[in-house]
Amino acid sequence: MNKSKRVIMLEFNELCPPLMDKFIAEGHLPHFKQLRDASECFITDAGEEVKNLEPWIQWITVHTGLSYKEHGIFNLGDGRELASDSIWDILSKKQMKSWVCGSMNVNYDAKKLRGIVLPDPWSKDVEPSDDAFKPYFNFVRANVQEHTNETFKLGLKEKLSFLMFMATHGLSYQTVKAIIQQLLNERKDSNEGWKRATILDRLQWDVFKHTYKKEKPDFSTFFLNSAAHFQHKYWRHMEPEKFVMKPDSSELSIYGNAVLYAYQSLDHVVKEALAMRDDETAIVMCTALSQQPYTKADAEGGKLFYRPHDFNQLLSELQLPGVVKVSPVMSEEYHLVCESEAAAEMLEAELAEFTVAGESLFLIRREGSDVFSGCCIHHDLDRGTDIERGDQKAAGFYDIFYQADSIKSGMHHPDGLFWISTPKAHHKVHKEKLPLTSVMSKVLNVLPVETAR
Repeated sequence: MNKSKRVIMLEFNELCPPLMDKFIAEGHLPHFKQLRDASECFITDAGEEVKNLEPWIQWITVHTGLSYKEHGIFNLGDGRELASDSIWDILSKKQMKSWVCGSMNVNYDAKKLRGIVLPDPWSKDVEPSDDAFKPYFNFVRANVQEHTNETFKLGLKEKLSFLMFMATHGLSYQTVKAIIQQLLNERKDSNEGWKRATILDRLQWDVFKHTYKKEKPDFSTFFLNSAAHFQHKYWRHMEPEKFVMKPDSSELSIYGNAVLYAYQSLDHVVKEALAMRDDETAIVMCTALSQQPYTKADAEGGKLFYRPHDFNQLLSELQLPGVVKVSPVMSEEYHLVCESEAAAEMLEAELAEFTVAGESLFLIRREGSDVFSGCCIHHDLDRGTDIERGDQKAAGFYDIFYQADSIKSGMHHPDGLFWISTPKAHHKVHKEKLPLTSVMSKVLNVLPVETAR
């Protein structure tokens, strides 16, 4: 394989090989096509059971070369517990600099790291390696974690800190123009709000590009989740014929091209990445896994998600003591971090007492002083439904929880995309699937380093 001095790794979570082929063939993704046609192309195989097909598991595999059985990290937000080296740890030991921008479920050794790490917005205890990134990180994390909560508002101080950060970290004219256009479109049509996720993508790319030019890293990652989010939410609008529960005509007119819109937004990132490369830089594109239509729950009304209106209210109304921190993650899930392991054991027992119409209310997984939880009710509930503790009413269900605005439409699939484009590479499509555990070594092989750990 041809060597390069630098690698830019585009981590586009859960893009689907069949959709990529379809959209490229239809002429919608000219820059993905340009990258593909100058790459060695693989379909990766996550090699995991369905229950272990989660991006926060697979991205650790990408970064470490270890299967889930070997690295043992199951929950989003638990990357800090990773005991093995990731790519940036290996490169730091070889005095090579990394710029890790938004990669999922990361861990790093602050004392040994050469470079900068900006964690994903679902991180629990992993903070940016450089405090200068905290205003940006806190703003994005809050917006991503609470995007379904219409009552959530950030304070003026947080907004101003974010704006000051962006003004000094690469905010581009194109992004400002896109933001203004998005706000104008929303004023004309309230149904345009779903496109905001791609605005965050633009902001992240501005930060990535600014820092890349300033730091000149040997290895960099750039992670985005918007397409995965749109696929989970809008696949039934893209291919309604595959679902029992079909969207009505008004929904189809609004969201029918939402998945394509996400891919086209990423195509713009690919265009800019290609423009950034020089004769000594390789571009790698990886998706870790992909998706397929989720139709299993349609006959029962679809799979729904419920989240707390306010986590402090959840703790007080249900009288759950001993929790010192709540860290939301994706969909309905969150970490309840307790003051001690004994307090977590007590909380675990108390959460198990709550039911809704005879069903358990909470998902519960305890590890030490951390209880990973969430509402495990996924079907429609009447407005008057109560939460019960034993034979007593604890609260009204909808007084504590709200229904997120979507029915699950996409589910995970083990296949993923992996393209390697070095400056001297020729297009080649590999017919045999590549184990996801082999991705890290292939990335390291592009760089001028020995791959032995």
